[in-house]
This record gives sequence, C-alpha cells and structure tokens, in this order.
Amino acid sequence: QVQLVESGGGLVQAGGSLRLSCAASGSIRSIAIVGWFRQAPGKQREAVAAISNGGTTNYVEFVEGRFTISRDDAKNTVYLQMNSLKPEDTAVYYCKELSSPYWGQGTQVTVSS
Repeated sequence: QVQLVESGGGLVQAGGSLRLSCAASGSIRSIAIVGWFRQAPGKQREAVAAISNGGTTNYVEFVEGRFTISRDDAKNTVYLQMNSLKPEDTAVYYCKELSSPYWGQGTQVTVSS
C-alpha cells in the first residue's frame, strides 16, 4: 500500500503563505483521490481539499480562493498551496488517500496574528 508523508508546515504571520507537500512512497497515479484535512486544537478533523488522479479538485468553502491543491505525478507528490493565511487556519494538516483508513503524522501549521 502506498504511504503518504506530509511536510512543509511551519509558523507564518497572518496574510502569509505556505506550501505543504504530500509525498507518496509509490506511484501516486494509483491513488484515485488524495485529500488534505486539518485538525485544530479542541476541534474535530475536517476536510480541506481533494484532488483526483484525473486532476479534478474540490475545496471546502472556507479555503476557496485561498488554497490550491495540485499534484505532480512525476514527483509522486500532492501539494497544498496556502495563501492569505488566517490565525483560524492554525491546525495539524494531514493528507490521506480517501479510501484508506490510515492517517499519517501530519504537519503543523501555525498562523500568528
């Protein structure tokens, strides 16, 4: 089974940008849909964006226009470009194959006001 590992998190000021990476241990083409999720302290994990192996993308309303999900099949990596970050975007971000029950370690994103 292909494993996904997140990276790219960090501390950024409000209004700044970060790009998260989700690197696959094998061919990412074999994964039908990869999703990005996040979990803020004291809150439930929530979906952020998803991309199919055909390139179709979906976003939740609160990131529409600010976040962009993309994939580079040659690098077996899915990205989440996050712009105009807000303090409420602070969370641990995870990527996951939608059909898999397994979660990775995630990457921490902290947005200061």
